[in-house]
Amino acid sequence: MTQTTDHTPHTARQADPFPVKGMDAVVFAVGNAKQAAHYYSTAFGMKLVAYRGPENGSRETASYVLESGGARFVLTTVIKAATDHGRFLAEHVTEHGDGVVDLAIEVPDARAAYAYAVEHGATGLEAPHEVTDEHGTVVLAAIATYGQTRHTLVERSAYTGPYLPGYVAAKPLVEPGDRRFQAIDHCVGNVELGKMNEWVAFYNNVMHFTNMKEFVGDDIATEYSALMSKVVADGTRKVKFPLNEPAIAKKKSQIDEYLEFYNGPGVQHIALATNDIVATVRAMRAAGVQFLDTPDSYYDTLGEWVGETRVPVDTLRELKILADRDEDGYLLQIFTKPVQDRPTVFFEMIERHGSMGFGKGNFKALFEAIEREQEKRGNL
Repeated sequence: MTQTTDHTPHTARQADPFPVKGMDAVVFAVGNAKQAAHYYSTAFGMKLVAYRGPENGSRETASYVLESGGARFVLTTVIKAATDHGRFLAEHVTEHGDGVVDLAIEVPDARAAYAYAVEHGATGLEAPHEVTDEHGTVVLAAIATYGQTRHTLVERSAYTGPYLPGYVAAKPLVEPGDRRFQAIDHCVGNVELGKMNEWVAFYNNVMHFTNMKEFVGDDIATEYSALMSKVVADGTRKVKFPLNEPAIAKKKSQIDEYLEFYNGPGVQHIALATNDIVATVRAMRAAGVQFLDTPDSYYDTLGEWVGETRVPVDTLRELKILADRDEDGYLLQIFTKPVQDRPTVFFEMIERHGSMGFGKGNFKALFEAIEREQEKRGNL
């Protein structure tokens, strides 16, 4: 097992040639955006804030924008494909099921970010352009990343509207309750065997991201399956992208299963930061969200190596929440089952107390839980 941590000097971060402000949105292509918006409103406690569809001039697609704190999801479905964009989205849902098409990143200068990325090897998908309405102007550009995923670069400092020009403010679908999470912590991508280092180098070169963590070897393997993972992040650590690839093992790994059913590389899961994981899990379970199970034996010795946490071990055991500690502090985390019928995209809820890790001590327990689900599906 090798784990490396990059401590980028403050002066280097100040001189970042590709500065970012944070995640702008996670954009999904889905088969039925209206129903998906209702699911994320009720099950995840998100609030509908903006909409674009036939009622306000979008004849091809309908999009719902939901927020929870600084986290933003955009759910888009095709009504009737009439352009290359509409056909792409329709084909994406057919090929991949509901999935992420865009990890949009807010930047202070979209033109400069796009120019730097393309100059350093990125494939440009949309050159920088302005979109304007009565709320101001947004500058957008886009580059390609793994699979059919893109990064839209969003410069929105001169805009005050609910999301982007073309969208109108919308009322919540359900009465919003207590916030269940407040930010996107990280977004994980699965890539093919042998491609992880290639995409790590892409983020190093194209976006000047640095390597934050590396996980390989026995600590990220079980008796049956294995994978390798590296984490890249911007200098401020606001945007973090773990990248996984399968490793040779006795049986099919969770990454192999994802790649098979997603039909290629894509976003595997989105981690959502919460300040109270206990309240979050209770509320989400009550709303019908299914989480991975963890055997009671995991908790028998948990206190011995994790130490004292905000949440008592008995409560962690009751709710099947995992805990991990490193040199900087500890974290609490739990993972949902896939949120669609294909065993592809799922979510993580994470509560951090100093630790900037990703639950290294939980990898084996997590992977074994996923394997139990794979076995039920007949895919192990």
